[in-house]
Amino acid sequence: MSLIEANKVTKIYDGTAVPVKALSDVDLSIEAGEFTAIVGPSGSGKTTLLNIVGGLDVPTSGKVIIDNVDISTYKPDELVNFRLHHIGFVFQAYNLIPVFTAKENVEFIMLLQGLSKSEREKRAIELLTAVGLADRANDKPSELSGGQQQRVAVARALASRPSFVLADEPTANLDSQTAESLLDLMEKLNKDFNMTFVFSTHDQRVINRAHRVVTLRDGEVEKDEINVKVTENAN
Repeated sequence: MSLIEANKVTKIYDGTAVPVKALSDVDLSIEAGEFTAIVGPSGSGKTTLLNIVGGLDVPTSGKVIIDNVDISTYKPDELVNFRLHHIGFVFQAYNLIPVFTAKENVEFIMLLQGLSKSEREKRAIELLTAVGLADRANDKPSELSGGQQQRVAVARALASRPSFVLADEPTANLDSQTAESLLDLMEKLNKDFNMTFVFSTHDQRVINRAHRVVTLRDGEVEKDEINVKVTENAN
């Protein structure tokens, strides 16, 4: 059984005068340890698919199965709890809490999980060390560069020890050098810890690094390809 299974997922937004079909019978299967990019033009359904796989939205029809659990049947409070323990998120806008330090931002999800103070602090420092920011643990987001904030966001995404990480345009606000550095970090986490990453992106830098590229167009899977150069280099 795959880690992530989307079966005949359709999403229709009908809050406007003319209903919009964002996804149409999408099938997608992702195994543990993948480094996959979901790409396509604006309006192709990338973010909608990522949100549905992440339990941030629900399909109009079809199923989403994560770790052998059909989350498409879950109620909103059940989805919140599932996300808390199974899925890490990295967003384009970082979404750090401005009044918290870097360490407190990383700790926050563990606080929601009910971990002890000592366990939260220990894991937060380990993760900030892993992303190269142990020396900035007590700095607030306003004292960090965009790239540093995104690294804190990656550490926060890993704090819950999720089954996989969903990254929605994570490099969009970063300059080339910072983006490449962030991708180096994510590739290292993928390789060293078999952490599964699924990206929604327009960024060719991300696409070039992805081991697999799934192209959406008009809410349907147009192509699903292995990045041969990347996989050959990995071997």
